[in-house]
Amino acid sequence: MSSLNVIAKLRTCYTDKFGVPRQSGLVPAAWGVIEFEPAYRRAEAVRGIKEFSHLWLITQFHLVNEEPTSLTVRPPKLGGNERRGVFATRSPFRPNRLTLSVVKLDRVELDGNTAPRLFVSGVDLVDGTPVFDIKPYIRYADSIPEARSSFATTPPPPVPVLWECQSSVPEEVRVIIDQSLAQQPQPAYHDDSDRAYATEIAGWRVKWASKPECARVLSCEKVE
Repeated sequence: MSSLNVIAKLRTCYTDKFGVPRQSGLVPAAWGVIEFEPAYRRAEAVRGIKEFSHLWLITQFHLVNEEPTSLTVRPPKLGGNERRGVFATRSPFRPNRLTLSVVKLDRVELDGNTAPRLFVSGVDLVDGTPVFDIKPYIRYADSIPEARSSFATTPPPPVPVLWECQSSVPEEVRVIIDQSLAQQPQPAYHDDSDRAYATEIAGWRVKWASKPECARVLSCEKVE
């Protein structure tokens, strides 16, 4: 069996893996840029790609270093209390740590020394994620309305995000922060509403606390 080649790196607004959406598309404003490795950095490789609105990305959870010691995991959707087989979940703690994400293709850059580059949104991956393959999303084949999804039948309902601090964060970054925190990315088994969390999003260090009914932004400062 031949080894996999990294064809590109995905640059995203998520510097920390903590705070990254649990599924693609949940944070529509979350941006990414696909930058090809030199061997694949050729315009003909993406010829015709802008005729598609969405793409499949086959990538890897490269920041998960430990090898899984169990073939069962605790899905956050189940509160972190119930074990399921790893192949019945999308947990990052899995053999080979491979991922599959659908992203929206916003534009294709064909000029410049780093071209071609693909600008995408709705990402659920951390900055620097290695990309092994890219495929167009085909609506008639990839969307199955009658499919069953076990415990993951509906997306998590977003909660309001309340800003309890003053910040000069740009509006385009604030949208990403709001959409990210509305998904309550903290561990599902944490129920302490006074507990503070922190992560870096689009170059800003965000500190927040969550209640079942809302998320509260405590501070948001530019990373120097």
